[in-house]
Amino acid sequence: MGKWFARLYDVAMSPLEQFKFKKIRKRLLRKSEGRVLEIGSGTGTNFQLYRGGLQVDAIEPDPFMKEISIKQKEKSKVPIRTYLEKAESLPFANDTFDSIIGTLVFCTIEDPGKALKEVKRVCKPGGRVLLFEHVRFDNPVLGRLQDMCTPIWSKVCGGCRLNRNTRERLKNAGFAIDNTEEYFKGLFLVIECVNSKE
Repeated sequence: MGKWFARLYDVAMSPLEQFKFKKIRKRLLRKSEGRVLEIGSGTGTNFQLYRGGLQVDAIEPDPFMKEISIKQKEKSKVPIRTYLEKAESLPFANDTFDSIIGTLVFCTIEDPGKALKEVKRVCKPGGRVLLFEHVRFDNPVLGRLQDMCTPIWSKVCGGCRLNRNTRERLKNAGFAIDNTEEYFKGLFLVIECVNSKE
């Protein structure tokens, strides 16, 4: 993504984080338990929000983002191990994690279908997958606008795609969706899933 993007990310996101996102993240992370995998940990925004007897492994493919996250890792109340890895090829054994967290990350993953297969593989049967994502609007006009803006937006904003339908991808990957909460008229979703393995 580049050093400049990593440095500006927290500054650019600060108004949204203070207004609403931090509260959403806190509520979501409280639902994690046991051994946790965070997908795309970015600058470590979630690290200080983890509570209780958790053990967290966090992957981030961008070396500049991972470098910034070290400061947040040092302030965390739970042990966190960070890895420079992509979600499409997770370096963990099958059925390792009780909970998997992703916040504002599936918009940037190059191959979200492959990443969800990996999430399914490393998550224990019955484990929780907890996501906070922005998605394509259901409204046809707004959705089409997102489609038109995505190519330019993606180049400027570190590969972020405005028009991903993450909820549908989760269903197609075989996750059982327990609960969905909408924010900002459906632009942002909290999606809680169970990893149902046959």
